[in-house]
Amino acid sequence: MDDVLTAEAVAFLTELERRFGPRRRELLAARDERAQRLRNGELPDFLAETMEIRDGDWCVAAVPAELQDRRVEITGPVDRKMVINALNSGARMFMADFEDSNSPTWKNCLEGQVNLTDALEGTISLDTGEKRYVLNDAVATLLVRPRGWHLEERHFEVDGAPISASLFDFGLYFVRNHARGGRFFYLPKLESHLEARLWNDVFVWAQDELGVPQRTIKATVLIETILAAFEMDEILYELREHSAGLNAGRWDYIFSVIKKLGHRPEFVLPDRAAVTMAVPFMRAYSGLLVKTCHRRGAHAIGGMAAFIPSRRDAAVNEVALAKVREDKEREAGQGFDGTWVAHPDLVPVAMEIFDRVLGQRANQVERQRDDLTASATALLDVAATPGEITEEGLRNNVSVGIQYLAAWLQGSGAVAIFNLMEDAATSEISRSQVWQWLRHGEVERADVERVLAEEVSKLGEGYDEARELFEQVALGDEFVEFLTLPAYEHID
Repeated sequence: MDDVLTAEAVAFLTELERRFGPRRRELLAARDERAQRLRNGELPDFLAETMEIRDGDWCVAAVPAELQDRRVEITGPVDRKMVINALNSGARMFMADFEDSNSPTWKNCLEGQVNLTDALEGTISLDTGEKRYVLNDAVATLLVRPRGWHLEERHFEVDGAPISASLFDFGLYFVRNHARGGRFFYLPKLESHLEARLWNDVFVWAQDELGVPQRTIKATVLIETILAAFEMDEILYELREHSAGLNAGRWDYIFSVIKKLGHRPEFVLPDRAAVTMAVPFMRAYSGLLVKTCHRRGAHAIGGMAAFIPSRRDAAVNEVALAKVREDKEREAGQGFDGTWVAHPDLVPVAMEIFDRVLGQRANQVERQRDDLTASATALLDVAATPGEITEEGLRNNVSVGIQYLAAWLQGSGAVAIFNLMEDAATSEISRSQVWQWLRHGEVERADVERVLAEEVSKLGEGYDEARELFEQVALGDEFVEFLTLPAYEHID
């Protein structure tokens, strides 16, 4: 640990928290106030006070050559085997994730930092006894996603209080690796342009403090909250010197709709499997993201294909791959410059589709989507989502939620369940749908408790703690903001 948390790193992290921790806490308080207004009847809308930014003629700064072609990006946690396989996958980019696909044990967080440094140096390897993993000559470009503003890292305190997990993950990676080319980031779960402004101020200070030229850091923001969807222009504007575009973080976006607006009956969603990118409110969101990005000269990156190919069931593969192709063809046709996959076997599938659309071009930023419009009404038209609420959907939510929480508590944040790569975002949908359906009488509590008992019985021993947590975050009277907050109390 001393090799990771050196005296220089400790001093850098301490100063980061002292300078920016108070503003972070103010912004989290503002989130709570906004959430209360939504519960009292307010609906999200475009901000009147930032109209000049939306109407203005400006663009983000150019990105370096390494970020010009992002047609396929693979994502995953920061364990050593994943880092090597992802970098070798053939994808253009690898987003190494300290957030939703990482269970934030102290061991995972520190070893992840070591793994990323070794990856940048080209020395990373792993010998399992059965196979030796090393880097290929050509590897993906590395981007790093720190944890969200709402999380803390309790193992590192500043002035007697836990440091922001965002500042810890970003600061430790950047102070260790800025001279190795570690400068590309993804920023999760923003709810406003003011939160983007805080990140920009962090970047400016960190570059000055370490003698790094301004604009060196480039960050892609995940638009994965319903509130951020109304501030895409403003978020790009705040980060315009350090922006690498926006990403359509689809799973957290669906969760955010339920979390922020799920107390209203018109925002009740059907089974999770029915909420695809083709439904009206998701299509409006993704179209606005592409239009906004390209108007500002920024990349628009599409959402996750979470399917995990089966080595045993060709029929499952055939059906699922057809859905993946349909999804990626839709994104490429909408104008996205790249897309996400969760498994190396999906890289060639997505690559073929984007190669066909892009050809020799690195991206399609020049393609202006003036034909796309997205009003507040369209973004909020959740009621038009087709589909039903079924017992099969309830069972899937319960089983996935409990299985994921059990794995997370054991240190695994990305888990293959029913041929899908589940992470914290998809688990959030599972438990929040159960909460929403119960609240609005779409399912009876007795039925939920029956299904829960039956699904846990199928899973066998070892799920008591996960079941207790699931009941806390899915069956409680009050909605728990993030399931990872109470779950974090159960690890380490």
